[in-house]
Amino acid sequence: MSVSISPLAPKHVPDMPAIAGVRLATAAAGIRYAGRTDVLLALFDRDTTVAGVFTRSKCPSAPVEWCRAHLKSGKARALVVNSGNANAFTGKTGREACKFTAQIAAKAAGVKPADIFLASTGVIGEPLNAKAFDGVMEGLVAGARPGEFLAAAKAIMTTDTFPKVATARAKIDKTTVTINGIAKGAGMIAPDMATMLSFIFTDAAISSPALQALLKDSVANTFNAVTIDGDTSTSDTLLLFATGRAGNARIARASDPKLREFKKALHSVLADLSEQVARDGEGARKLVEIVVEGAKTDQSARRIAMAIANSPLVKTAIAGEDANWGRVVMAVGKAGEPADRDKLAIWFGGIRVAHKGARDPGYDEAAVSAEMKKPEIYLKVALGLGKGRDRVLTCDLTKEYVAINGDYRS
Repeated sequence: MSVSISPLAPKHVPDMPAIAGVRLATAAAGIRYAGRTDVLLALFDRDTTVAGVFTRSKCPSAPVEWCRAHLKSGKARALVVNSGNANAFTGKTGREACKFTAQIAAKAAGVKPADIFLASTGVIGEPLNAKAFDGVMEGLVAGARPGEFLAAAKAIMTTDTFPKVATARAKIDKTTVTINGIAKGAGMIAPDMATMLSFIFTDAAISSPALQALLKDSVANTFNAVTIDGDTSTSDTLLLFATGRAGNARIARASDPKLREFKKALHSVLADLSEQVARDGEGARKLVEIVVEGAKTDQSARRIAMAIANSPLVKTAIAGEDANWGRVVMAVGKAGEPADRDKLAIWFGGIRVAHKGARDPGYDEAAVSAEMKKPEIYLKVALGLGKGRDRVLTCDLTKEYVAINGDYRS
C-alpha cells in the first residue's frame, strides 16, 4: 500500500551514531511483499544484557512468548525482526516458526538459539513462512555493520509512513554513553506495558535487573501514555540491549545515583519515539496533547485522559477542526472516575471554552476555530477535585484511517 508521509512527521531526522557492540543488517525476504525490505538482524557482542516489556494482551503472539521465556537469562546475542506478518494467532505453526528462526540465526551467527530474540509485526492470523529467513540469514550476518539504524527502522515498518529513530547521550561517572532507539507503529496502538515494536540500544554497562527496572519506569509516561485507536496489539514488544562497550564500571542497581543522567536520556529517547508514533497515527492530520489536572489521583487523571483520547467522537471532532467540548464532557463522564460537572473547565489551546459546567462566558468562536486549524492541538481538562495530573498523546481520526484499515489484508 502506498501511503504519503504524514504531515506531522518530524522535520529533522537525527544522525544516528554507531553503538559499540551492535551491528545491523536488513534484507528483503518476501515475507509479504516482493522487493520490500522486511527483515532486520541485530548482532550483539558477548556479555550484552537485555530487558524487555511486552503486551498484556491475553492473545500474545508467538514471538512475544518466545522473548518472555528467554528474557530470564538476561543475555542477548542477536535480534531478528520481520514486518508483514505478526506470527500471532498461528498456533503450533507459529511456535515452530520461532524455533526455526532462532536456530538458523544462531547457526549463522555462531551463538545459542536461547540468546536470540524475536519480534514480528503485520497481519494477524496468517502463518509465517520462516523458511524465507533461511535464504537471507547468512547474508545478513555477513553484511551486519555498525550504525545502520535508519535502515533498521525502515525494515520494521508496516503502515508507518516514516521511520522512527531517536538518540541521546549521557554520562555514567566520567564515561559518555550513547542510547539509540527505533520504533514502528501507526495503528492498533493503545500500549499496555510496552509499544508496538521498539528496540533500544546502548553501549553502557548495566546489569539486566537494573535495565529491567529502568525500562519499566520509563515506559509508564512515554509509550503507555500514547494511543491511536484504543486497540492493544498482540505483538507489543520493547527490548533494551546494553553492550557494556562504553567502558563504564558495570552498574548493578537501577537506584545507583550514577544512573541519574542515563535515566533522563533513556526517558528522552522513549518520549521522542512515542511522540513519533502519535504523529504517524494512521490517517492522522493532528497531533493531540491531552492534559487532565485537578483529579483525585494521578491514576484517575490517566484514565480520564485516555477516555478522551480514545473517544471516536472527540477524535473526529478534532479532525473536523470543531472545538466540540460537549464530546469532551461526555468522555470525562463515561470514564468511571470521580468528576463534578459543575466544577469542570475545558481548554482548546490556551482558550477556555467551558467553565463551571457551562460554556465559558467569554467564548469566542472565531478565536477557537483558528486554534483548531493548527496541526498540533492542546486540550486541557481541569476537574477541580484534587492534585492528580496526567498527560497523554493521541491524534485525530480521519477517513483515511478507515481506508487504511478497510483494505489492510488486501
